Amino acid sequence: MAKTKERFVCQQCGYESLSFLGRCPGCGSWNSLVAETMPLEGISRLAGLKAPPALLAGITDIAGERLVSSLSEWDRVLGGGLVPGSLLLVGGAPGIGKSTLLLQVAHRLAARYGKILYVSGEESPGQVRLRAQRLGALSGEIYLLAETDVEAILAGIEGLGPVAVIVDSIQTMFLPAIQAAPGSVSQVRECAARFLRLAKDGGPAVILVGHVTKEGFLAGPRVLEHLVDTVLYLEGERYQAYRILRAAKNRFGSTNEIGIFEMVTGGLKEVANPSEMLLAERPAGVAGSSVVACLEGTRPLLLEIQALVSPTTFGNPRRLATGVDFNRALLLTAVLEKRAGLHLGGYDVYLNVAGGIAINEPAADLAICLAIASGLKDRPVEAETLVLGEVGLAGEVRAVSQIERRIEEAARLGFRRFLIPAGNKCRLIGRNDYEIYDVRSVVEALELGLTA
Repeated sequence: MAKTKERFVCQQCGYESLSFLGRCPGCGSWNSLVAETMPLEGISRLAGLKAPPALLAGITDIAGERLVSSLSEWDRVLGGGLVPGSLLLVGGAPGIGKSTLLLQVAHRLAARYGKILYVSGEESPGQVRLRAQRLGALSGEIYLLAETDVEAILAGIEGLGPVAVIVDSIQTMFLPAIQAAPGSVSQVRECAARFLRLAKDGGPAVILVGHVTKEGFLAGPRVLEHLVDTVLYLEGERYQAYRILRAAKNRFGSTNEIGIFEMVTGGLKEVANPSEMLLAERPAGVAGSSVVACLEGTRPLLLEIQALVSPTTFGNPRRLATGVDFNRALLLTAVLEKRAGLHLGGYDVYLNVAGGIAINEPAADLAICLAIASGLKDRPVEAETLVLGEVGLAGEVRAVSQIERRIEEAARLGFRRFLIPAGNKCRLIGRNDYEIYDVRSVVEALELGLTA
């Protein structure tokens, strides 16, 4: 019988101690160290060398072997499809639609590639079938295994030989050799290591579902995110219809791509035209609103920036930004006061990006300035106007990248008036009904953008 030892592991950060401590030295949390028993030799120790070193140039390329699900928003975020032998981690708030999305992915993959194994550690087979029936995902070779013992799951995978495995969720899995509750740091780490070894030793692609904490981070040790190849987050308000799938880490593609879904009765439905969806409820003729085209990976998205400027009732004016970097908003407010002569010291300024999308690129600076000025002067921006440009501290408007792609997306949705940086010098050939203004300063942009 293998010798064991007892150690105390912090359930917040994974710090290990030989004795109990009231406060974790690693993360500072109180009463988070829990006693766990583990074999002395460990269970994640690598075996002997299985293959000799190989020349890097002679290794087979896996770029053309992706598993394409035909769920285009999912494939887009992954960089073109699921890579065989990869390990993915999908996280999100409770009830956001993780299991629904992955069951739809399993149905699409099974229709094209064959056997898919869905491991359910939280629901009974009857519950999973009920969801699959609602989603129309009963056809195809989707095999269900209601099990939480990782050793039993690995035996089932070896006997079935699927092309992909979905584990829902990693926090419910356990290894009998570790004397700790499922979901503890040691269990999550070691179970993920077993699935990693399965995927990398010529096994199927493995998708792990992960819980999140109340702070919005993935539950378990931080090493879990280092182990996997891709980390995906499914975001959105639980009581709203739209969901956003984004990659926080992707070894096989870009982390800038996003996928947009709408939650309907039949599951998650792809949003083919997110720009039109995000601008669908934009009010016409209302001050404090402007539209900008931001790039999410290769996709241009048209977003509405809203600004509410009202006289402050307290000594210090309030500044609040949702979807826009707070420090960037303060910087642009200072530029408007200094360079454009707008007196905002006695006004509260509230900024919001409609649709729940966060803007991270400076191309939206000019649109933010125009929205604030419009809210202050109570003069609306013309409805068919698109605003682009980075604003410097001297009040100048700097050029942005891929201006043609942004303007083409806006023109497709009916925009005919464009305020762009003079450094871009963009012209749409053959279209005389477009008004394109090259602006050099924020003052010039405010004069052109605000209607009477």
